[in-house]
Amino acid sequence: MSRRDVLRTGATTVVAGAIPATSALAQAAAPEPPRPPVLADLEFTVNRTAHALRIDTRTTLLDALREHLRLTGSKKGCDHGQCGACTVIAGGRRINACLSLAVMHAGDEITTIEGLGTPDALHPMQRAFVKHDGYQCGYCTPGQVCSAVAVLDEIEAGIPSHVSEDLDARPRATADEIRERMSGNLCRCGAYSNILDAITDVGGSRA
Repeated sequence: MSRRDVLRTGATTVVAGAIPATSALAQAAAPEPPRPPVLADLEFTVNRTAHALRIDTRTTLLDALREHLRLTGSKKGCDHGQCGACTVIAGGRRINACLSLAVMHAGDEITTIEGLGTPDALHPMQRAFVKHDGYQCGYCTPGQVCSAVAVLDEIEAGIPSHVSEDLDARPRATADEIRERMSGNLCRCGAYSNILDAITDVGGSRA
């Protein structure tokens, strides 16, 4: 047997031996088929209207509002709970709808920007935002308005904030209190001073 025959035979043996191993690796790396979604029945009230949905349990409250109920006022900004564009009022408290699963709100009352007022009958906070030019591009405005309404409710309920000097005293709608409580709502256009003026205007009329 020549040297060339020896090399050819050895190469054939190596390739033949590698085929089963390659096939085994391919089978091991094959992805699992996708699991079917788990569906759940959800009943809740949104903007004073009862709704019943059958949705994937992984659906966020924001996606349920936007994609299933077509209430697109609440915006998807960062989708990480950092910008506040998706703020809605759930069970009387403001929350980031992108961080909350819809199924967690069975039986809750949800208020979005569409439920606060209409073009013909604006909520006092919406009127104040218009009056004080508290918006520019408008993308964050629905979340800002919902958060602002809830902020004044928190102050009226006597709930202290991080900047409250006396935890036993009733907080007031001061500039520092409002800035602290609204710090989770970002405005990329920088209309913060006008937003503060709008909230102070409404807060002063409530005092």
